[in-house]
Amino acid sequence: MGLILDTNFIITAEREAKRRIAGRADAFLGAHVHERFYITFTVAGELACGKSAAPRAQWERLCRPYAILPWSIEVCWQYGELYRLLAANGNLIGTNDLWIAATALVNQMGVVTANQKEFQLVPGLQVMGY
Repeated sequence: MGLILDTNFIITAEREAKRRIAGRADAFLGAHVHERFYITFTVAGELACGKSAAPRAQWERLCRPYAILPWSIEVCWQYGELYRLLAANGNLIGTNDLWIAATALVNQMGVVTANQKEFQLVPGLQVMGY
């Protein structure tokens, strides 16, 4: 159905493009040419925080290649469910990563990230490294 790219993937891909090198993000994209890639509203927000994404036109350029998955009632509920579960087990992950995971589960998508260790704490979430 598609894959959600974590913020660290977008940043890595952008650095590779600026340096004109075919690195690990480029290799991942090349190996998954028939896949559709998305980012979440959370990833778009994280990208907006970066100095390299200011001014707004630069941020829009970073986001433009990907459909942005919005928040929804289902995503909010999944966030709460995951929060309770992970907190009860002493495995709570970062807030933004929790939003990304909730969005992925609701949309039945995997997450592509360099932060596999944290995302793998989420039951049922497909996590792919790059």
